[in-house]
Amino acid sequence: MRDAITGLIGRYDQLGRYLDRDAIDRVQDYLSESELRLAAVELINREAAAIVREASQRLWLADPELILPGGNAYTTRRLSACLRDMDYFLRYASYALIAGDTSILNERVLNGLDDTYKSLGVPTGPTVRSIALLGDVVCELLAQAAIADGPALTAVVRAPFDHLCRGLAASDARNR
Repeated sequence: MRDAITGLIGRYDQLGRYLDRDAIDRVQDYLSESELRLAAVELINREAAAIVREASQRLWLADPELILPGGNAYTTRRLSACLRDMDYFLRYASYALIAGDTSILNERVLNGLDDTYKSLGVPTGPTVRSIALLGDVVCELLAQAAIADGPALTAVVRAPFDHLCRGLAASDARNR
């Protein structure tokens, strides 16, 4: 697992180069966002259960067929698995958020997840929507707490959720 700074230094080390202005600017950007990253991760850690509950309620309202007989979240076992997976996505998004590097999401979540979900018959569409809803809820809570709002919030906090959504949607499109 790496963070934005060690990944950047590693790339320059492989090239045998000193950090240039672009690299220093990227480090400075990461450090300037550190308070927002910490606040977001603290909020996620403190409110994880409520975030998952709110995002899942929004998903069920938008797609009630998921929890009806024959739906993929019907039965207590399937519903529990869905909530467990949403919590899993939220936890890994918090890791990527604090690291400022989404590569952990490829290594620990996206690689192989599509195959696993396909073998279990888990639809990708609702999974992608649930991850987007997790990001929505986190951003809303941060805005309500007056921690962040606007472009900084979108660019920094949404990044891991958007990366997960794009990764799952892309693997779903490849498998059609």
